[in-house]
Amino acid sequence: MTISAEHYDELVSIRHHIHENPELSGQEFQTTAFLKQYLEDLDIQVLDTGLKTGLVAQLGQGKPVIALRADIDALPILENTGLPFASKNNGVMHACGHDLHQTSLLGAAKILKSREAELKGTVKLIFQHAEEIHIGADEVIATGVLSDVQAVLGYHNMPTLPVGQIGIREKGIMAAVDQFFVTVKGVGSHAAYPHEGVDSIVATTAIISSLQQLVSRNIDPQHAVVVSVTHVAAGNTWNVLPDDAIFEGTIRTFDKADRVLAKKRFYDVIENVAKAYGVTAEIDWIVGPNVTYNDPELSAFLFEQTSDWHNDVVVPEASNAGEDFATYVEQIPGVFAFIGSNAPGSPGLHFSDMVLKDATIPVAVDYYVNNTFALLEKLGNEI
Repeated sequence: MTISAEHYDELVSIRHHIHENPELSGQEFQTTAFLKQYLEDLDIQVLDTGLKTGLVAQLGQGKPVIALRADIDALPILENTGLPFASKNNGVMHACGHDLHQTSLLGAAKILKSREAELKGTVKLIFQHAEEIHIGADEVIATGVLSDVQAVLGYHNMPTLPVGQIGIREKGIMAAVDQFFVTVKGVGSHAAYPHEGVDSIVATTAIISSLQQLVSRNIDPQHAVVVSVTHVAAGNTWNVLPDDAIFEGTIRTFDKADRVLAKKRFYDVIENVAKAYGVTAEIDWIVGPNVTYNDPELSAFLFEQTSDWHNDVVVPEASNAGEDFATYVEQIPGVFAFIGSNAPGSPGLHFSDMVLKDATIPVAVDYYVNNTFALLEKLGNEI
């Protein structure tokens, strides 16, 4: 293990500070300032990217060039953990563990800086904003700061896996994400005279019910596809049928053909059911990240390398959650891992009572540090 007891205590304090002060996507101003100051105090160069929040730093020199990435934004969730370092920002919470991610990358940065003379290349440190709204990675890439990067490494904590377990798998590890927002337009009326209107609520419930068959009757049962309606709203009072109703949600897929088919059938179901109920439907379709795809060669290499220094490395199940790390690996070969942060049966990601254990930090730091040296060595031998 590369982390000292004193360094561990420092990182625990940092993680608790970040957890107490979460900021939403695109609003991570104080978080960015904190990260920048910490890195500059280590004499690590923070690059001029023009990003409003988030940052990219650099250490080492020459080729090869790799990147390590951590996300920094929080979620609009009211924390319900009872932790002594719970969020001080009411209604905002690090319910996805990005506080842990950025803390471990800071820990890795300190160690890599102390061993900078040993680095056989350049390491770029990406502290990425706005992952939760799927635009941060695109904005980092648009700066051009990663144009010379040959491999990118990241991870996501998993509170439902044992602390410190590292999961690395080849190819798809997290799902492609599509988001939808549907407005069903009927004709409002007095609740006592429904025949004088066109009921948007009845039509909406029929549409949602029909969408549940999209997967079971259209997709290969061997393939992982999820359709979830997560928000439904209509009306303002008890005795009036509203003009309109809305619902929104997400579709998750791993196969490109399934993604195309799911969208087509989604539109077909809504248009046909709406017609049958005499309403119209407007669909807003928001394309999210593609599948987070791990380069097979690099994944096999890092699985072996990680197994050399860690005794709990597994091939995990793929997750139906999405990640905009996918945007990086569409352009740069990379590996995205899972690191266990609590225990089986614990509240999962995006739960208001999710608790991550600080004991995860040393393993996550080692994941970054040890694999940095392994990747630079491998890529350097291939130049």
